[in-house]
Amino acid sequence: MVKHAYYIASTGQNVGKTTACLGLFSGLRKRFNRVGFLKPVGQEHIETGCGHHVDKDVILFKEHFELSTPYEKMSPVLFPSGFTRDFLDGKISEKHLRKKITDCFASMTADHDFTLLEGTGHTGVGSIAHINNAQVAALLQVPMILVASGGLGSAFDELSLNKTHCEHYGARVAGVILNRVLPDKREMVIKYMNKALAQWNIPLVGCIPYDSFLSNPTMKDFETLFKTTLLSGEQHRMRHFKQTRLVDTSLENYRDLIAKSQLIITPANREDIILETLSYHWDMKIAHPQTDSEAGMILTGNIPPKASIVEEIKKAEIPMLYAPLNSYSAMKLITSFTAKIRREDVAKVQEAIEVVENQINFDFFTKGS
Repeated sequence: MVKHAYYIASTGQNVGKTTACLGLFSGLRKRFNRVGFLKPVGQEHIETGCGHHVDKDVILFKEHFELSTPYEKMSPVLFPSGFTRDFLDGKISEKHLRKKITDCFASMTADHDFTLLEGTGHTGVGSIAHINNAQVAALLQVPMILVASGGLGSAFDELSLNKTHCEHYGARVAGVILNRVLPDKREMVIKYMNKALAQWNIPLVGCIPYDSFLSNPTMKDFETLFKTTLLSGEQHRMRHFKQTRLVDTSLENYRDLIAKSQLIITPANREDIILETLSYHWDMKIAHPQTDSEAGMILTGNIPPKASIVEEIKKAEIPMLYAPLNSYSAMKLITSFTAKIRREDVAKVQEAIEVVENQINFDFFTKGS
């Protein structure tokens, strides 16, 4: 077993594994001279300027932490469209995939004092090609840390399921990190989760409190959600909002509740609401030239906004997009949407690092498990 390497996997999708890895990586760099990052298997990938197809999380870590390791050594295996069919048709061999992973891992551990490996989803992701997270951790003989979301009962159930899966393939679960724990229940959760984990002789190495900002989407996220692009305010794609308002009320009621940093969802033909939003923006700008309303708009309905309205919104540089569905459907999509951390969203990346790093027992990692 490699002494200073850990494999971070989660109990499910959208649990906060990348968030946990950001804080872990930052803290480890303060304790080890050279820390490497490896994503053995990736699903969501991006083409770099050099033409490499790389897992999006690898790009996030390489760019934010200014890592010198080449992309191809940090992201050895990808599951692009058609991969599963090609594998089952025998066009891609399991032996080849495993060799790519082991070669990159050997190179990474030779060049670094500590290697942090990030898995993909729950421990079973990748099973179709016989390289799921548990299998990869066992292949590399790296202990695994499981990230689970929430409190006690449901979190422990998910941990139990994934731990059993790991044991089946010979991967050792060495620790647990809980994410998105409600602050007022945190001390209770720590106490009783430690009691529950004691039966497995596995420690709780981190308990990360829920942070609403980390779940707060940007306008770029909404572009992805609604499969469209901004019609104005492109320079504010990474803007976050303190409040999201579905506006179908009277102008008077809207005026009474308008505030800074609101995302307004309203039909494109509600020009009274749009113009009031613009008026509020310019009033703030005149009173405080260095700031503005920090608003955003999602205009809905079967009829797109008039060109004249779009031009006025452009002048105010308010990020706005048009989604051709009703406002309630738009709001429903937004409330069920899970925002991922993007490399461009520096504020969210930094928030994730600060929130996580302060809640991790780094002695566990420096002393080895």
